[in-house]
Amino acid sequence: MKREGKRKMAATTVYRPVRFDRVTIDDRFWAPKIELNRAVTIPTAYDKCKETGRIDAFRQDWKPGQEPVPHVFWDSDVAKWIEAASFSLATTPDPALDAQLDELIVLIASAQQEDGYLNTHYTAVEPENRWTNLRDNHELYCAGHLIEAAVAHYEATGKRGLLQVACRYADYIGTVFGTGPGQKRGYCGHEEIELALVKLYRTTGEPRYLQLGSYFVEERGREPHYFDLEAAQRGEEPGRLTHHVREYSQSHKPVREQDRVVGHSVRAMYLYAAMADLAAEQDDDSLYAACERLWTHLCTKHMYLTGGIGASAANEGFTNDYELPNETAYCETCASIGLIMWNHRMLQRRTDGKYADVMERVLYNGAISGISMDGKQYFYGNPLASYRTSVPKRGDKTMPDYYRRSDWFGCSCCPPNLSRLLASLGQYAYSTRADELVVHLYMQGEAEFDLDGRRVRVIVETDYPWDGDIRLRLAMDEPTRFALKLRIPGWCEAYELAVNGSPAADGAGPERGYESIDREWSAGDEIRLRLHMPVERVYAHPDVRHNIGHAALQRGPLVYCVEQADHDVPVRSLLLPRETELAPVFEPELLGGVVTLRGSAVCADRGGWEHTLYRTSRPLLTACAITAVPYYSWANREPGEMKVWLPES
Repeated sequence: MKREGKRKMAATTVYRPVRFDRVTIDDRFWAPKIELNRAVTIPTAYDKCKETGRIDAFRQDWKPGQEPVPHVFWDSDVAKWIEAASFSLATTPDPALDAQLDELIVLIASAQQEDGYLNTHYTAVEPENRWTNLRDNHELYCAGHLIEAAVAHYEATGKRGLLQVACRYADYIGTVFGTGPGQKRGYCGHEEIELALVKLYRTTGEPRYLQLGSYFVEERGREPHYFDLEAAQRGEEPGRLTHHVREYSQSHKPVREQDRVVGHSVRAMYLYAAMADLAAEQDDDSLYAACERLWTHLCTKHMYLTGGIGASAANEGFTNDYELPNETAYCETCASIGLIMWNHRMLQRRTDGKYADVMERVLYNGAISGISMDGKQYFYGNPLASYRTSVPKRGDKTMPDYYRRSDWFGCSCCPPNLSRLLASLGQYAYSTRADELVVHLYMQGEAEFDLDGRRVRVIVETDYPWDGDIRLRLAMDEPTRFALKLRIPGWCEAYELAVNGSPAADGAGPERGYESIDREWSAGDEIRLRLHMPVERVYAHPDVRHNIGHAALQRGPLVYCVEQADHDVPVRSLLLPRETELAPVFEPELLGGVVTLRGSAVCADRGGWEHTLYRTSRPLLTACAITAVPYYSWANREPGEMKVWLPES
């Protein structure tokens, strides 16, 4: 698809992700999930948006007293659905879905005001309060998701309708915000528009969109603090905006001065993703360095083993360093997706395997755990342990109630976010620049690239993540010289690499996580990579008090958990002997086909405890079998206990 205009290319050090519609995934892990997303999740999510009033809100016929009242963030849910549906269209033509999108886009365009403004809540419910509460009310956040949807739809279909709507809106926003006379020096309490404007710039070639995105990032946290000013204009009590509240929206200081992740985790990820985008587009080492500082703080003190982030439900975000409780872990699905987006952007500036390691960890664990295996139910949060809650199941006080997925949410940001992730999954696997092809993720299928004006195709055969054997074959019209960089995951301690049957690794080990083979390649060349994939025990930093004396299980990129469905004894009573070895077993009929980890454990015997809460003798330990399943697959059978971290005996 030819882009709208031309733009100045960023520095030659910058890589570009290969578009997802040039990547075909046909493995037995991801391909069924992508098809389920297309056939089930996208249609049912549309139905939910329709049933709950989100779509009809664009008709602008709401009257006071009617229910439901169009909410301040509703527009973003519809926009993310459009993005997911557009991505799906780009890879799998669907005339019915195409027509459904066209109809919805006409409706959205009809809600746009003469000056370009477009927001269903403020236009219908409180038109007099437009742009009066950027701190809380998501106007620019919704605009950002609309822009992302417009870019996705245009690039998938070539149709300009929604793109024109988005450009009109962005142009209007550019007249309202900025440093010029009469402009508001504001920014959104919930970041999103910043990265969306970079996307709009990349599609249209219009520098003003990049400049506006840069303004929103750079203005954040400056004094006088904009949220104080607008609060005073609303008549709020002076001094209400505390430092804690500023941290919630990452506006406690200018972004280049920030070095600790704070506040709401989703907001933080969208901001950092925009910072990484701008660092790449503007060749800005200072901004990239700020991203690296924040990344280091997050990944060494605030990230769960599953890649989940944001430990606290109270602020939907970060608390103290090493504060990583398991049962109450919030780990919002949207935050996991945001972490994937940020690390993917960091990779385009510098191919450092640590970013791809995090991207992979989140993708295979804390992100896809957010959707059920039937594609219809979701987790908002993704805890690392689940026991009976203190609130009994409604209507049945004798029935234990465990953490469960839901069909939809009042604040339903996560379902369409997951859907757009799955529909565009291929974009995360590869990056290129003139003389390099970089493989970040291993998925069976094909991908097509342009390297220095020559077309190259890669065919990948693998059963990853169940197996570490990967075979890549090259197809091209004529011999082409380039560097092929293959990621060696951080979890992999031993591997073999060969080209056309001859060893290719020089023994020096990967550079920043990638083995590079620079040579002239010909059609039919074959690269074999074998990643050793033993079962590993993982231990947490001693300051993570919740996991002292505990171990978690991991094999390849997958983190494992134990569920009550596989055990006759309560999961809470399981202990893992230090000498126990667990064996991987592929079970094709279980949970869609998974590798389980099976072995022996011990459990605390409950004999003699019937009439006492405490005693001076230790509980007896009895032998029992243990089965661990991939964390992403939990809560797809009968409700019951679950835990990731197991005490060692």
